[in-house]
Amino acid sequence: MDKVVVCPNCGAKNRLGTPPPGQVPVCGACKAPLPWIVEADEKRFQEEVAGAPLVLVDFWAPWCGPCRMVAPILEDLAREHAGKLKVVKVNTDENPGLAARHRVMSIPTLVLFQRGHPVATWVGASPKRVLEERLRPYLA
Repeated sequence: MDKVVVCPNCGAKNRLGTPPPGQVPVCGACKAPLPWIVEADEKRFQEEVAGAPLVLVDFWAPWCGPCRMVAPILEDLAREHAGKLKVVKVNTDENPGLAARHRVMSIPTLVLFQRGHPVATWVGASPKRVLEERLRPYLA
């Protein structure tokens, strides 16, 4: 199911489907990159992680307070780094095997993938400035 995303550049509403491999979603009106936030399960995880150069996976659960604190920060980062960063959300309650495969012992756990391979893992809620510092070397 396509998600509707508002372009941070021009305000146009866009249906966000899955772009072809190696491409990022862009606004239909102004062609600016769109924030790219998707949910993934066991079936779609590998496809979602492999489909973008830099992917930040958020292992979370609905009952987790720190996870709810991090969510708007991740939305901000996806918006600010549109075209460079994709955020993939994985509900650990619904996907325990996926969480176990990535050694998630507590949530929130953020795993950064570059070209489909994990390159960094951060556990716990962090303020936006800390996450920006951690991401900076990968976004350059």
